[in-house]
Amino acid sequence: MAVVLGALIVLSAVVALVGWRWPRRQRGSRPTPLRHPGFWLLVVSGAIYLNQVLCTIYLMRVWHGDPSFIARYLPTGWFALADDNPLISWLAEVWPRPELLSWSLLRVPALLELPFVLLAYLTLCRWFGAEVFRRVLVWPVAVSYTATFCLIEWSLANPYTAEDIALRVVSGLVTPWLLARLTAGRRERVGSVAELVAFVVSAAALGVLVLTVYDTALLYNLGHLAAAAPVMAAAAVVLVVARLVARRLPTSQAGPGITAVSASLGWFLVFFFAPALPIRYGISFGTPMLSATVGLIIIAAAVVCGVHEAARGSAMSWRVRAVELVVAAAVGAAAAGAGFLATGGYPEARLLAAASAFFVVAIAVCAALDRVVAAR
Repeated sequence: MAVVLGALIVLSAVVALVGWRWPRRQRGSRPTPLRHPGFWLLVVSGAIYLNQVLCTIYLMRVWHGDPSFIARYLPTGWFALADDNPLISWLAEVWPRPELLSWSLLRVPALLELPFVLLAYLTLCRWFGAEVFRRVLVWPVAVSYTATFCLIEWSLANPYTAEDIALRVVSGLVTPWLLARLTAGRRERVGSVAELVAFVVSAAALGVLVLTVYDTALLYNLGHLAAAAPVMAAAAVVLVVARLVARRLPTSQAGPGITAVSASLGWFLVFFFAPALPIRYGISFGTPMLSATVGLIIIAAAVVCGVHEAARGSAMSWRVRAVELVVAAAVGAAAAGAGFLATGGYPEARLLAAASAFFVVAIAVCAALDRVVAAR
């Protein structure tokens, strides 16, 4: 498995680094809510939670609330059922033919997980700017993620594995075809300090919500939802406020350091999309060094492209710009390490905290250094 996963990591990274030159076609340029990935992310999230309610009803009625028959095939941390919830208990009592809900167990999530993660990432890209949204390659990403999901399914063999893999292949064919109908919008690339901070805050809040959906729904831990509700509510409020602020920020001229950070972050979003999932599972399934190496290569490529793009038409020496970015990256890396160590829970939660800390601190350092350089 490690060899195949390693090949996926390398191939998806290569495709991402060279494939951006062929931006995906836009079938319609007029932005509407129905063409925004965020709208469909809400729809898919609602479908995932609805499926979890139905699955809980199925397990309560058919298996008497005991999921051990399937949990023994899966890692620990799954199936904390909300079987003590009064509403779900009532639904379980009155639901007709509960055996027909058997497909809610593993099969339906196999269809919905791919659109869920793709829509979340595309939402970030659209927030960052139309150019970044157009550059990301949905079909190669869908192939990369589908292959990774199928590989993980195979490693966690259970009575439903064949059906799950078949459904993931179907999802991998249908999802990118549907996502091609989404539009990039008309937003210019995030550029100023305030816009970058608003984007990072938005991304962090969305990341919290995505991870919570994973824990409470896709891992069948609906019983965790009550405890997670305050965190989800706070993240939702922060997200709404950050997006409202981002929409009302005036266009302003950024310093050379911030311009380079903005351009580099945009390229990182483009390059990281395809190998993101293989890299994440590579850390846990036998290829941590390869995952780290490819991740560093992607970061380096994004920085090189970003600095080159920001340097066009700028009178600032590339040496000064490089020193500024190195200082910002060093301080940001220290903040990322602190964020990673201070956060518990799933590895994704710790990585989210580290990434958020890195970008906030790096942006602040670049903004300060831009002022110093401008004053000289």
